[in-house]
Amino acid sequence: MDQELKDRLAIRDLVENWAVWRDAGDWERFASVWHDDGVMMATWFQGSATDFIRVTQEGWKKGVSILHFLGGSSIDLAGDRAIIQTKMTISQRGDVQGVLCDVVCTGRFYDFLEKRNGRWGMVLRQPIYEKDRVDPLDPSAKLEIDAKALATFPYGYQHLAYIQTQIGYKVKMDMPQLTGAEVEALYARGKKWLEGGSL
Repeated sequence: MDQELKDRLAIRDLVENWAVWRDAGDWERFASVWHDDGVMMATWFQGSATDFIRVTQEGWKKGVSILHFLGGSSIDLAGDRAIIQTKMTISQRGDVQGVLCDVVCTGRFYDFLEKRNGRWGMVLRQPIYEKDRVDPLDPSAKLEIDAKALATFPYGYQHLAYIQTQIGYKVKMDMPQLTGAEVEALYARGKKWLEGGSL
């Protein structure tokens, strides 16, 4: 097996492990997918991987339920650096105006990876939020969403932001979506990363 194929397999394995270990609460192994300076960006959190693990554990204790499902991926490989985009859904369960709901957001993980001392690790994870929806668990339930409040959030993750705000999180309002200046800036940042530039 040539080195490029080994690297591609290791990268895909890392991304799949991220989702499985994070959602299973396997924190020790989850920590191993990151480099020490790894950064996680999300609607409700932006900071170091270490802090992300801590606040996720705290959320679990409060009953916060956020799960991930992965689809296909595309890897751009340049020596010891890579950008991998992976189709995904984020599913969050919670109370919306007294109705238990699932909010499902479809998008991509856009990951900056680097191979250091022979090990691939995540340096930055930046989701791209493409579209979302909210579904009551009880199909007969009457869900009344504040349309004015919903409209204040970015289209690609407005329902996700709505529910996260309801449970007390402060949501970042300029995350990359399917189109727009933010996602174009992210692509440019990824190109710079592959060319050897800094983050």
